[in-house]
Amino acid sequence: MSDVRVIIQRDSEREERVVTTGTTAAELFAGERTVVAARVAGELKDLAYVVADGEEIEAVEISSKDGLDILRHSTAHVMAQAVQELFPEAKLGIGPPVKDGFYYDFDVEKPFTPDDLKAIEKKMQEIQKRGQRFSRRVVTDEEARDELAAEPYKLELIGLKGAASHDDGADVEVGAGELTIYDNLDPKTGELCWKDLCRGPHLPTTRVIPAFKLMRNAAAYWRGSEKNPMLQRIYGTAWPSKDELKAHLDFLAEAEKRDHRRLGSELDLFSVPEQIGSGLAVFHPKGGIIRRVMEDYSRKRHEEEGYEFVYTPHATKGKLFETSGHLDWYADGMYPPMQLDEGVDYYLKPMNCPMHNLIFDARGRSYRELPLRLFEFGTVYRYEKSGVVHGLTRARGFTQDDAHIYCTREQMGEELDRTLTFVLDLLRDYGLNDFYLELSTKDPEKFVGSDEAWEEATETLRKVAEKQGLELVADPGGAAFYGPKISVQAKDAIGRTWQMSTIQLDFNLPERFDLQYTSADGSRQQPVMIHRALFGSIERFFAVLLEHYAGAFPAWLAPVQAIGIPIGDAHVEYLQEFAAEAKKKGLRVEVDASSDRMQKKIRNHQKLKVPFMIIVGDDDMAAGTVSFRYRDGSQENGVPRDQALAKIADVVERRVQV
Repeated sequence: MSDVRVIIQRDSEREERVVTTGTTAAELFAGERTVVAARVAGELKDLAYVVADGEEIEAVEISSKDGLDILRHSTAHVMAQAVQELFPEAKLGIGPPVKDGFYYDFDVEKPFTPDDLKAIEKKMQEIQKRGQRFSRRVVTDEEARDELAAEPYKLELIGLKGAASHDDGADVEVGAGELTIYDNLDPKTGELCWKDLCRGPHLPTTRVIPAFKLMRNAAAYWRGSEKNPMLQRIYGTAWPSKDELKAHLDFLAEAEKRDHRRLGSELDLFSVPEQIGSGLAVFHPKGGIIRRVMEDYSRKRHEEEGYEFVYTPHATKGKLFETSGHLDWYADGMYPPMQLDEGVDYYLKPMNCPMHNLIFDARGRSYRELPLRLFEFGTVYRYEKSGVVHGLTRARGFTQDDAHIYCTREQMGEELDRTLTFVLDLLRDYGLNDFYLELSTKDPEKFVGSDEAWEEATETLRKVAEKQGLELVADPGGAAFYGPKISVQAKDAIGRTWQMSTIQLDFNLPERFDLQYTSADGSRQQPVMIHRALFGSIERFFAVLLEHYAGAFPAWLAPVQAIGIPIGDAHVEYLQEFAAEAKKKGLRVEVDASSDRMQKKIRNHQKLKVPFMIIVGDDDMAAGTVSFRYRDGSQENGVPRDQALAKIADVVERRVQV
């Protein structure tokens, strides 16, 4: 038997090894229980892959991104097998790995119940313990159609070979090359237990799946299109260890407590009435206070930074979006047109930038006016699909804190640097401090303008981003059609990442709108345009802060900064006087004069997460003092009234958490 030479690649180390012909990747990494697959010439392979002479082979650990995807996709197969064992009539859809888990779609007569999910999970545990082998098998199109004749959705996927989409998960089943079926085989007899059309790779056996749990089920259109049949989707999660599974479930429980939709209802901040429509929120008085304070502080900071405020309408003739290019590139995200004025198409605006361009172009501009910084709290409307609408974080109507800066080519580097610094500082003022930056570059299939302009814009943004000293992550192809962008990614209190501000450098819209200014030498020049949304949208930023603080806003943002709690009715008037003094200082202090007992009042306002409780009894009235009770239950007694007011005002002024 001849030998073959292979290179084992581990990080920066390379090890040459001589093995016998027929050696598998599993044998190369024998005893390394955390290795679940191999990467050969950039392609992922099962451990059953037979290595060839001269190949470079890299171990894929279960805890790596690829390893987690393989674990979760393998677990999705186990789930599908369990479903078909319990529900033989179920037809298979697609089952890809997703962030932190997996799902699989099924065509069944009636939706799965919570009891069904328990039974499926129990059956999965049985399959996992059997240690069935995942075995890859290459088939022709005809063989695949013959074997999967009873699976109509798989037959459709076979017809998509070479054109499967990553967006709907179809590419996990069929790629551009050969078709493969994965058999689940009995480890003792080799008998076929189940099979599925799949590109792989997979774990060696089901026993290698360490920990999993089914989470929920939901309705989902086949391949994401409303024109297709409605299927039942089961979501699950899988992890390299039981401890990691537990940590993930604990994280989800904490995230659920912080869910802005839940807190919005519990704290009476906002709602999304069915009578208005999905994705269209209304803010209640307390939510309105938070939003107004957020906006007022932002306005103040923008004024200090030299921005000028503008206002634009909610609807416009379609011609404007033809000029901007939105009707060519963004029509799917816009509401359908309204025909007015004898057949003229009007649209609800999805963006503010075209209208700001018209403001710039309303009269002649001189280089002396640049940079010109226009700012608007502009409400826009985007027709998100019903399946992706999510509270305030993915809405159909929302208000952007939108700025467009017009400057010369010479000014753009300094202006971008100034803008990014301003953005980061303002986000820190709201209590977010953990950032990294993302640079989104040209989508080669969806852009306007020259390659040279894109290259210059991209390199300029890269240099500006690097000056901040933050991690810079590439987002290839993620830019809007008119220019590259920097996105500020912020981590919240429990480590989740949210995209916050975006800064886009645009040479193209000024050209499409023929924007010009008079330069120092009298010639007409085209300005550079910087698009900048600091919060992204007021609604989304509101939701992020609500979840970041778990509803316990710092006093400067809290709708009620302090609540007066009298021990008895005789103390109400004293507290009302205190609240009136506070109001004169611009503080939001209320008094609970209800008939509830004091302890119940304390519990009620703890649930409402009020920063300070001001408690007053006979001793305080006699001494001209109040008692502070804090969110953590600690108390400070006998504080003189003027000092108490100064303490609240100081905490509000410094924007600190209590």
